[in-house]
Amino acid sequence: MQTSVFIALGSNLHQPIQQVLSAIKRLKVEKDLSVTAMSSLYETLPMGPQDQPNYINSVVKVSTSLQPLALLALLQSIENHQGRNRDTGRWGARTLDLDLLLYGQHSSTDPVLTLPHPGIAFRGFVLHPLFEIEPLLAIPSLGSVKQLLVTLDEPCPAIVKPETLENFHLV
Repeated sequence: MQTSVFIALGSNLHQPIQQVLSAIKRLKVEKDLSVTAMSSLYETLPMGPQDQPNYINSVVKVSTSLQPLALLALLQSIENHQGRNRDTGRWGARTLDLDLLLYGQHSSTDPVLTLPHPGIAFRGFVLHPLFEIEPLLAIPSLGSVKQLLVTLDEPCPAIVKPETLENFHLV
C-alpha cells in the first residue's frame, strides 16, 4: 500500500543548493518511493546560532510503500552519504538535514520518530514550502497548513532564483 509522505530538506554547508538537489535526485531513484511534488528552494536564516550560513530549504511529497521507521533509516543513510555530521549540536550547521514531516495521517509519539514532526507548526521554512505544493493539506491534530501559516505570522522566505538552478538537472 502506498502512503503520501512529506519530507523537509535543508542544508547550509558545502554548496547547500547542490546538497538539497542531490538528495532529491537520490530520492527519485529509490525503488520503494516516488517523488510526486517538489517545492521551490527557499533561503532562510538559521534557526539556532546565527553565526552560521543561511539555509536552503525545500519540501518534497513522496508516495512510498516503506513503513515510517524504514523510511527514516533511508533518509538518515542519504544524510550520511552526503557527509552529515551529527556532532554539530542542536540547530548547528549541516551538509544535509532530512526530516520526515508527515506520513499520511499517521500519528506517533515513538521516541525514535514523532509524527507529525514536533516542530512543524513553528517553522516557516517548512510551512511555506508545504503550502506551495499542497495548499489544502491538513496536519493531524494541528489543522491546515494555511491556518498554521496565519498563526505563525512570518513572511515567506526568499525563493532561490531559477537561474541559480540552471546548471543542475534532476533525473
